[in-house]
Amino acid sequence: AQWLEGEWELARAADERPEVSTLQGVWEGYSGGPAGQARALEADTGVEASRLGEIAALATTLPPGFHPHRKVARLFELRAAMGRGERPIDWAMAELLAFGSLVWDGTFVRLSGQDSARGTFSQRHAIVSDTESGEDFCPLDHLRPGQAPFRVYDSPLSEAAVLAFELGYSFDYPDALIAWEAQFGDFSNGAQVIIDQFLSASEEKWKRLSGLTLLLPHAFEGQGPEHSSARLERFLQLAADDNLQICSPTTPAQYFHLLRRQVVRPWRKPLVVLTPKGLLRLPAATSRLEELATGRFQRVLGDPEPTPEARRVLLCAGKLYYELSEERRKRGDRDTAIVRLEELYPWWPEPLVRTVAEYPAAGEVVWAQEEPANMGARAWLEPRLRECLQLPLRVVSRPEAASVATGSTKAHVIEQRALLEEAFRW
Repeated sequence: AQWLEGEWELARAADERPEVSTLQGVWEGYSGGPAGQARALEADTGVEASRLGEIAALATTLPPGFHPHRKVARLFELRAAMGRGERPIDWAMAELLAFGSLVWDGTFVRLSGQDSARGTFSQRHAIVSDTESGEDFCPLDHLRPGQAPFRVYDSPLSEAAVLAFELGYSFDYPDALIAWEAQFGDFSNGAQVIIDQFLSASEEKWKRLSGLTLLLPHAFEGQGPEHSSARLERFLQLAADDNLQICSPTTPAQYFHLLRRQVVRPWRKPLVVLTPKGLLRLPAATSRLEELATGRFQRVLGDPEPTPEARRVLLCAGKLYYELSEERRKRGDRDTAIVRLEELYPWWPEPLVRTVAEYPAAGEVVWAQEEPANMGARAWLEPRLRECLQLPLRVVSRPEAASVATGSTKAHVIEQRALLEEAFRW
């Protein structure tokens, strides 16, 4: 008690509050601060195709005498073919290769969430169960001697508690990929106090860096208000002073490079990933093995189909891209280019400005989103687009609503049809 009183007296007598240094010990060599500093730290995140093939082969090999479910056995056969370059890479396989390549090189990977081992949409199967003995096996934890651990945990429906735990874990493991996955993106609502008070302000308010990754399934597919939106607008409202990364990748290769970038680059910021549902098995949403072997995450993706004569540029993010692209194909439209914003924050407009400049005949820019007008990226993005593009801007969205989405599948189909029609209206 006497020692404590003495320390209190010293604190009261101090003229300035001491600066707390947190970038020591395990944090030495990592940085936070403005996003501009990250540009000098960018690095290619590709992995040699031969190494990816080796990881794929090992990650789809089960112990002798193991009895997987027949559907899982078939899935592993398809994944092995993907690793050999015989089939395009789907979303779950790109994630598996990202995790596998990290632990192969000595990076600890930890994933928790509701049904994360299997995957909410039966896409991951990071842990396989023997149908006869009940024994579990995690292939990614048995790639080679000396690898880093891979850990995946099915967590309870107590989002605030689990996310808070993972945030604390990330404070002590700057060299690891620590991820929390919501069963649906909307379920992050249950952890909103942790996101608002600690995650978004960890560096500014608490003087602690974090590389925690949030995987939030997000897409409007007629499954109702609790299974549609990860509340993108809330994260954009929290985004300031380069405190967050908010990304909506649209290809497996982009997702692969994004996950690896979170560790390979020594700039540590929380990462919010709007992960898809419908894209998990969409044939158009695949990548070639070579796309994982080279390059890095791209903040903006230009139109893959040459449209130099385009008179309109459609901007979008996420799964809506594929519906807009299919609608354009059905219409035989050669006047519209479709550009994807893969990283919404930090806001670096230069790649977008360069991409839109590739269409000199364009006299209109359209921002299209699935969310209602009072949600999604619209309110945050619209003034920024007007400022940087200097072109007439039109916004296409669902009408303002109190509910995130309709609870009627038929109403959803009607709304989505109207949205596509409006996007291509002259």
